[in-house]
Amino acid sequence: MRNLKKGIFLALILALSSCANISKFPISTISPAADIQVRKQQDKNGNTKIKITANNLAAAERLSPPEKMYVAWVVLESNEIRNIGQLKVKNAKKAEIETLTPFKFTEVFITAENQADISYPAGVEISRIKF
Repeated sequence: MRNLKKGIFLALILALSSCANISKFPISTISPAADIQVRKQQDKNGNTKIKITANNLAAAERLSPPEKMYVAWVVLESNEIRNIGQLKVKNAKKAEIETLTPFKFTEVFITAENQADISYPAGVEISRIKF
């Protein structure tokens, strides 16, 4: 009975983890200590859940030129760019964003910006990943 429970538990873990795609961003030349990853997962309605986690990302104010925040973007299959939101700083070592989008996209990238509610990136690009 114990082995059956363990087997079911492991099968459940494998099934749940196989639904998500986790990728690491390349090392940033702007903030080389940053360890950034993105988790991409489809929900039951066909939307994509995106979670970006950035560890050891330098404060945007410390960049040259200094900015106020980090903003995440997606590049759609039609090559349009969409703002998906601002990375929220959890503490001095971690920033993240978790959002849901109906768009089908091929790339995710992060920029340093002076404001979050913009339609097109104007600041320096921190890192980009293609799927």
